[in-house]
Amino acid sequence: MSFDAIAIDALGAKRVNGVAMPSKYSSSHSLEDAQALADATGIHFRITPIAPMVDAYMGNMVLKGLAEENLQARVRGTTLMGISNQEGHIVLATGNKSELAVGYSTLYGDAVGGYAPIKDIYKVDVWALSNWRNQAAIAAGQTPPIPENSITKAPSAELRPGQKDSDSLPDYTILDEVLTEYVDNDRGYEELVAAGFDSALVARVIGLVDMAEYKRRQAPLGVKLGMRNFGRDRRYPITNGFRDAQN
Repeated sequence: MSFDAIAIDALGAKRVNGVAMPSKYSSSHSLEDAQALADATGIHFRITPIAPMVDAYMGNMVLKGLAEENLQARVRGTTLMGISNQEGHIVLATGNKSELAVGYSTLYGDAVGGYAPIKDIYKVDVWALSNWRNQAAIAAGQTPPIPENSITKAPSAELRPGQKDSDSLPDYTILDEVLTEYVDNDRGYEELVAAGFDSALVARVIGLVDMAEYKRRQAPLGVKLGMRNFGRDRRYPITNGFRDAQN
């Protein structure tokens, strides 16, 4: 489920603080969804635009493309850690197991945090748990905590115009199948191809997972939910040149 809903269920709404940090690329519905969650749950909520801070950086150095995208994520990370230092809150990292697996995060940006509640949950399972949490609320006569649009809209980091996760990654329904077999079930390239997965897709996903180990070593702590999580259960060398023959 949404990491916000987990925090609310664990601590109570009055102990949870939400921070929306829109940039010039943020969609209106992202801010609306954040406000809807705050209204439905009663958490503390503030809006801290990052555009002025990003503009200040960009006025002093030239960053383009991915570097500019990552700057936005890092400004958000610095903003959250500043609030944490000032007010004494712990920052919850938002990354899930799919993102952690393939390195789809920005170091010192959206990867910051003291605890990562959904780091061992694949993206498709995050959606499923979010739907379950909303249905549980309805069954109990309560307001569903997670806006429906947050579950159904196309995932996007919103770091450039029209950006979607699918621009950089396979569709999560397919990606998570490959990740489950490769990460959790220890099936290699040949086994995955023999199981019917596209060879180019398998090679790409394996390469992303193996190359992202250095990021995972720096990830926040999080709960272990599956049979094989990153860190204690699965570690990959980062100091040698070994790669699967297909990569």
